[in-house]
Amino acid sequence: MKKSLTAIAMLLASSAAQAEDKVTIEFAYPYSHLFDVTYEKILPKFNEQFPHIEVKMRATYESYEDGTNTVLREAVAGTLPDVTMQGLNRQAILVEKGIAKSLEPFIAKEKNFAKEGYHDAMLKLGTFDEATYGLPFSVSLPVGYYNMDVMKKAGITSAADLPKSWDEVVKVCGKLQDAGVKNPMFWGWNITGNWFLQALMWSQDKATMEGNAFQISSDEGLKSLETMKGIFRGCNMQNIEWKAALASFSAGEIGMMFWSTSALGAVERAKGDFELKTNEFPGLEASGPKGLPAGGNAAMLVSASKDPKVLDASWQWLKFITSGEGAADVARTTGYMPPNKAANEVILANFYQQNPNKETAVRQLPLLRDWQAYPGDNGLAVTQVVYDGIEGIVTGEHDDMAELQQELAEEIADLLPKK
Repeated sequence: MKKSLTAIAMLLASSAAQAEDKVTIEFAYPYSHLFDVTYEKILPKFNEQFPHIEVKMRATYESYEDGTNTVLREAVAGTLPDVTMQGLNRQAILVEKGIAKSLEPFIAKEKNFAKEGYHDAMLKLGTFDEATYGLPFSVSLPVGYYNMDVMKKAGITSAADLPKSWDEVVKVCGKLQDAGVKNPMFWGWNITGNWFLQALMWSQDKATMEGNAFQISSDEGLKSLETMKGIFRGCNMQNIEWKAALASFSAGEIGMMFWSTSALGAVERAKGDFELKTNEFPGLEASGPKGLPAGGNAAMLVSASKDPKVLDASWQWLKFITSGEGAADVARTTGYMPPNKAANEVILANFYQQNPNKETAVRQLPLLRDWQAYPGDNGLAVTQVVYDGIEGIVTGEHDDMAELQQELAEEIADLLPKK
């Protein structure tokens, strides 16, 4: 009996020690409708490998802008999470304000960590002053989504016949409307970070920002605004919120949708009984875009903890979700591309052959350009000004694009740093 009591005491002491060794970290990410299923896949694998680390999920951010605003507030209040997922174009402000920590000390301690495991163009998006602050978690490019059952009403029956330019898109809209389709097309003007304005600018090989200067005043800027007006008017596009647009397309009510490849997994899970095809993002010419902005998010270490155990646990989680199986689950559950070569070339060797709709963005990788941030403390305010201007084109409030161009240039110049 004495031996049994001793054994029980030893077991209880061991369990107590294990409980004391447990490290809890807090993690926050955006877009629950896209990523909840991803983390549901990743977390059990992480727990199996790191049973001493508990990852506590915070309430999700509504958008990348919300994520950045939230972290900025939390930095002041002293309530930061340990790891945060931020839009690729929102990393700079967290670095500039000293909120994000450099990952170089953690990388240096890794025996088997190789930066070249990440696609160079993707890793560059989280590198500032030659130091890595963010590891890319998911990368997307804009693509076209097509309900082929609806497209047949315009005489389009194969991917080869899908529109390659915006003029062709407008022509297809006309045919669909003649065939009785009430809402032939949705174009993602209201996507986060003015991403589609940058898509039109990069399509012309023109950066939206050059230094601290907003390039809407350029010929390419005017062409971008005129192209939007042509698409919205020519397709009689409804002014609907983006979640409603995705739901409407999934329900089979919209023939063409131009959006991030990120939503593909969600659309595939929600769509009705119709044939779905994705295809390359159209260009201003039939030859296609000259470049496209990289979308997606990166994992950043923003922990305010001084405890080495918490910081190490945060690094283990950050590294796990951006490499190997963690990165592969991004592709399996969403339409994002993994930023890690191991995930793409080894774990997902046959994945894209079996999932051709998810391969569209991969074919566009040579077009990948920066998703640019607006510099200075007013960057989010600039985003809103551009958003409001484009919405005015959708609603018909703005009809003279040269006039709108001048208004945007003047208002945004006042918000951007002068040097």
